[in-house]
Amino acid sequence: MRVPRVSAMLAPMSENSMSLYDEIGGQAAIKTAVTVFYNRVTEDETLATWFADVDLSRLRAHQRAFLATALDGPPVFAGRNLREAHAGMAITHDAYTSIVTHLAVTLEDLGVAEHIVTAVESKLESLRGEVVQA
Repeated sequence: MRVPRVSAMLAPMSENSMSLYDEIGGQAAIKTAVTVFYNRVTEDETLATWFADVDLSRLRAHQRAFLATALDGPPVFAGRNLREAHAGMAITHDAYTSIVTHLAVTLEDLGVAEHIVTAVESKLESLRGEVVQA
């Protein structure tokens, strides 16, 4: 079964609304958020094992592209679909919840408005089934 790309899974925006990507500050905000986020995630003992042997520079670049696309920014994400990318990793619901929480706290700490953080969490929650496989 073919799984659609992230951009195809997210609802389109109306012409008059600003994207979440633009609301949080675009590329510069995404870059900062991803850097802070991965610093937190790799220091979290409950998550660190998933990132132990990973090229973090590559993963950060990949995550920036993914978030830009997922938050209705430029469609720059060209990676594998989420199910394929996370296959065999045994990611649990608890781990996914921790990841989403780390990103939300990161955005809050960077001054992103609460309604935007909530919208980002909702977007990520809609993708849980593509990532959690344990």
